[in-house]
Amino acid sequence: MLSEQRKFQILNAVKEKGSITNSELKELLDASESTIRRDITELDREGKLIKVFGGAISVNETESFEELSMQQKSVINLDEKKIIGELAATQIKPGDCVYIDSGTSTGFLVDAVSEKEAVYVTNAVAHAKNLVLRGFKVFLIGGELKETTEAIIGETAILSLQKYHFSVGFFGTNGISLKRGFTTPDIREATMKKVAIQCTAPQRRFILADHDKFGLISTVKFADIGDAIIVTDAKPAEKYANSLKLILPEQADEPK
Repeated sequence: MLSEQRKFQILNAVKEKGSITNSELKELLDASESTIRRDITELDREGKLIKVFGGAISVNETESFEELSMQQKSVINLDEKKIIGELAATQIKPGDCVYIDSGTSTGFLVDAVSEKEAVYVTNAVAHAKNLVLRGFKVFLIGGELKETTEAIIGETAILSLQKYHFSVGFFGTNGISLKRGFTTPDIREATMKKVAIQCTAPQRRFILADHDKFGLISTVKFADIGDAIIVTDAKPAEKYANSLKLILPEQADEPK
């Protein structure tokens, strides 16, 4: 197969899947791994894809494997997260059993919560403390405490989560991709998010994410892109706006 033919097929595969590995391309094209790497390097130089370790991703998506601490995250996009938290809080109704995931975006939701006729469940120590000191009824999931994100994780936490049925749930994410879904850096936190989403009423699962999260891909997928409504601070690119259920500042009452 000629070089240009291989490159054409590589670009088609990346466009279709969002990302692809060298091993997948080796099988698809019946070419050596060194040939695949050379083609990817040339396409990367031409700006037609992004070369990453072990493969390539679409130029419209960026892989993000770094996990920031709560302190680091707490100073990023503060105004946007405040808007998102206030929008998300309007979705809580009297009588709800509410799950609130750990994270800084959900922390702004906690700050904005006002519904006292609801029960709140969280795997974040800081969220639980914030709520209980303000007179809300709170249940804190038990398990292992992770230092960097201050989240409760692990098998004990999973078993605790599975006892609940949440009428509404709010979750953070590190990346939003049409093809790769919602992703996060840590497999243990991803498992917590996945189980909590499964325990939440399908029509009332909300992902809280500022505009910078669109197009990012982190290490571990925890939900498909259609599994939740995204609460965000600004309308994303058309390919997202036309494909996703969104709650934006100008229309907080009904998801698109």
